[in-house]
Amino acid sequence: MNAKRSEVTEAGPASGADRASGAVAASGASGASGTTTAAGGAPVRHVTEPDGPELVEGPVERPRRDGSTARSERPVVAVCTCRRSRIYPWCDTSHRARTRGDEAAEGSEREGERP
Repeated sequence: MNAKRSEVTEAGPASGADRASGAVAASGASGASGTTTAAGGAPVRHVTEPDGPELVEGPVERPRRDGSTARSERPVVAVCTCRRSRIYPWCDTSHRARTRGDEAAEGSEREGERP
């Protein structure tokens, strides 16, 4: 697994309101950036997986386009970066799209393993 770790910095201007919200921004070597809110303003570690989700140490709050907030209390949260997830903004592994060729190859390998 070649995870690229991201740097964590405070988002936006250093106003008291921004600091009180605990908003942080991550920017990694892959060029991806995002904003999350940590409970209690604690620092949040982000790990961006190549061709996969952004892993964030939770709990996490993510603003949605409709103005509501998506919340998760899990210790580590996978945030979708491919936008194919049915439970967006959380990852449901839709980025791992499989084709019929992949399934056929697995079936022939399994047959070869049988005694």
